[in-house]
Amino acid sequence: MPNDANDSKDPKDPCKTCAVNAAITDAVTQTNVKVVGEAPAMVTGSLYQAQSHSLSVLFENAVQQQSQSAVQLPTSTNVGTMQLYTLGPASAGAAATEIGSNGVLSVLADVLALGKALT
Repeated sequence: MPNDANDSKDPKDPCKTCAVNAAITDAVTQTNVKVVGEAPAMVTGSLYQAQSHSLSVLFENAVQQQSQSAVQLPTSTNVGTMQLYTLGPASAGAAATEIGSNGVLSVLADVLALGKALT
């Protein structure tokens, strides 16, 4: 096809004798520069979004834990109080007897006598 501009052998043909426009070569040689230039901004935005999501999940878990503690702590206190009330006076007497049999009262009496002797 001799009429095709690229196949022309004429030295006066403008396509063969003139230099290519610099804007065209710049566009061809720097393909996808926009994508490469925007990559750090996209990564930073994605990182901020992931951090904010993680922080919101952390706060949700903290609120849930505080809510569970608000229910569990008074409940455990009530259970302990109920156990103390069910012991009865016999248990209190047995505990006092055990303390007395270990010699705690005699040691306290000796300390009191020593204090009186020093004054």
